[in-house]
Amino acid sequence: MRRLAPQTEEAVRARIGYFRDLGIFDFYRRDCASGETSLADEPELELAAEEAAPESPTMPRAAGPVPSLSILEERGAPVAPKDKTAALEAIREELRDCQRCPLAKLGRHTIVFGDGDANARLMFVGEGPGADEDAQGLPFVGRAGQLLNNMIAAMGLKREEVYIANIVKCRPPQNRVPEPEEAHTCSPFLFRQIDVIRPEVIVALGSTAATYLLGAKSPLAGLRGRVHSFHGSKLIVTYHPAYLLRDPNQKKAAWADLQIAMRELGLKKSS
Repeated sequence: MRRLAPQTEEAVRARIGYFRDLGIFDFYRRDCASGETSLADEPELELAAEEAAPESPTMPRAAGPVPSLSILEERGAPVAPKDKTAALEAIREELRDCQRCPLAKLGRHTIVFGDGDANARLMFVGEGPGADEDAQGLPFVGRAGQLLNNMIAAMGLKREEVYIANIVKCRPPQNRVPEPEEAHTCSPFLFRQIDVIRPEVIVALGSTAATYLLGAKSPLAGLRGRVHSFHGSKLIVTYHPAYLLRDPNQKKAAWADLQIAMRELGLKKSS
């Protein structure tokens, strides 16, 4: 069987990676009436011969088994440390005054791109900016941000040593949960940030971050206490700092989650 031309294969890689970032994992096989070889006939591009089910109107599509397609597992070439800051700035520049989803027209003042060390071993991902973040252009700078800073310090780290970002980069009105359209439109930029930084550990703060990073909605209790994976990084799920402000009794449980992250990073527990 013939192979794809290099340019075509690269285009297929890019397109499949794009759809995977959107949470689409199943593809259908289309017969070619002209007799040309279809994608499913290529030896290294064998796709599941089933049509993707439509997404739920209220929740992101659950991630099923990844098709037996080797290029889906490949990440881009590692970015040299000296080039990571420039790579992140290029992504930020691509966003500019983003108008890709409805949040751009729902009262947003500032795109909150991310903050921290481009070479961070640890990355925190939250839901979306609040009023303080929208005003300052930085993630987690309000009351929840102060608590997150304390959580980072308890791990023996400084805020400037980690990287912090959100599923969406624009504030949803009244701090509501991002709609699936908004999250699916914005999260690929987050995924590209993760691919540049390549953190060893990602901590998902709250159910929204966990849902869109893991590709399926599950109760937070069932996701906590174990190590997941995302884009080659170890992923740990815990409570959002805003939730901990509402229910301080859960701080002990959140600390247990952070200790899992510390163990994976080889950090010593605080006395």
